[in-house]
Amino acid sequence: MLRRGARNIPVEFARQRAYSQPVRVLPLLLILGALNGLVVGSRAASARLVKVLPHFVDFQGRIALNPSLYERDAYQAHLRAHPTDRAGLRFDVQWKSREALQLTLRLELRGNRGRDGTTAVLEEPVKYRGLFSTWSQISLSGDAYKKFGELSAWRATLWDGDKLIGEQQSFLW
Repeated sequence: MLRRGARNIPVEFARQRAYSQPVRVLPLLLILGALNGLVVGSRAASARLVKVLPHFVDFQGRIALNPSLYERDAYQAHLRAHPTDRAGLRFDVQWKSREALQLTLRLELRGNRGRDGTTAVLEEPVKYRGLFSTWSQISLSGDAYKKFGELSAWRATLWDGDKLIGEQQSFLW
């Protein structure tokens, strides 16, 4: 409400200046550059090994008595301490691939039997089955495990024909 005698004084604001053309285009260029980096980066590696888990196996083919990580670790400690309860080794390998569907998983093992060094190579064709990653298993058992002895080091590789596309190795390799 206006009091008697009060005047309306018009107020004029200064016109806002528009951003210049390069400043308006900069966010769009940054977004396009980030998206291009994601696409180019995702195409660089066609497959990779995520995780390799070596496990001892008992005579019933088990790596654990119950399906829990704690129980698995406890049973693996028991098998490590009691070599007579072991029947072999099993390697659980997690890997990812975007382009290649049919690959070869190769495990190279170094061990010792007494004072003699031993080696073994395990190969198995694997097929990519997952949306995110795939788990594959390779085992060393029976007479081959008895001749091999104690595991010292390992190296897991993924091959597409004769091309090496992924590798992971133990600390002592």
